[in-house]
Amino acid sequence: MASSFIISFALLACALFLMSGTSSAQLTHNFYSKSCPKVFDAVGSVVRAAVAKEKRMGASLLRLHFHDCFVNGCDGSILLDDTSSFTGEKTAGPNNNSVRGFNVIDDVKKKVEKVCPGVVSCADILAISAFESVIALGGPAWTVKLGRRDSKTASLAAANSGVIPPPQSTLSNLINRFQAVGLSARDMVALSGAHTIGQARCTTFRARIYNDTNINAAFAKSRQSNCPRPAGSGDNNLAPLDVRTPNNFDNSYYGNLISQKGLLRSDQQLHNGGSTDSLVELYNRNPESFFRDFAAAMIRMGDIRPLTGSNGEIRKNCRVVNS
Repeated sequence: MASSFIISFALLACALFLMSGTSSAQLTHNFYSKSCPKVFDAVGSVVRAAVAKEKRMGASLLRLHFHDCFVNGCDGSILLDDTSSFTGEKTAGPNNNSVRGFNVIDDVKKKVEKVCPGVVSCADILAISAFESVIALGGPAWTVKLGRRDSKTASLAAANSGVIPPPQSTLSNLINRFQAVGLSARDMVALSGAHTIGQARCTTFRARIYNDTNINAAFAKSRQSNCPRPAGSGDNNLAPLDVRTPNNFDNSYYGNLISQKGLLRSDQQLHNGGSTDSLVELYNRNPESFFRDFAAAMIRMGDIRPLTGSNGEIRKNCRVVNS
């Protein structure tokens, strides 16, 4: 089903480029067509192997791209280790003990450097890795725009500033935070569908399964067995974000919300009597609409404030700036 949408996604990308204030004319789908024509093969081979080894890794790589783009744009800053001159983003509240997959990105970078050294940015590697992860788990294809350059610094303060919506977010909070980076409420609901894959730690959903009333009772009880009270006990125990098909990129996440089986409080906000209920219901009954809108939203998210031209650099090692 995903392959049938590729042409329409490309056309939609052009329309989004004209409409979006976050787009950059310097990002193009064929940016590496001459300088590194096999970049997708190189990235894809490593990502597919990693996802085959651990299905959860697909969600982790997709999340890295999301958390990178929301903090000062899609610039690869999330990959930087702390230095004597700055504290990076890895230990920020939304990322600490949460974001993962850095070793896979290291492996991808090594593979790409063998194919075309000094050409492909770590920011673009994140974008392609997210794409390949979704494809590997059965999701849609889209036209990945490339040409980003890498930041020479990172900011713990920026990552802690609230730009990344926390799992306790209200619907208005979610809409506002996505709008702040040029993404619509529709984009937000579609991108939230990425929670059809991956897992969450007990500490992020404990309050919901014990305190919320807009939750299926049997579902809450089943999650409580692996997420006991009080806080501090089993905080790092994991549960799938999608109780039905946790390793397949499909639209079942939206059916979960309609059944009040959203694991995170912020998930259930999307179908809780508010303005986004109708979108959740659309994506539940029409997976093609979800795939199409998710792909369009990924293109738009990848356009958030990229470094291009002579800005930034092409890092040799994604964890450190060039010496």
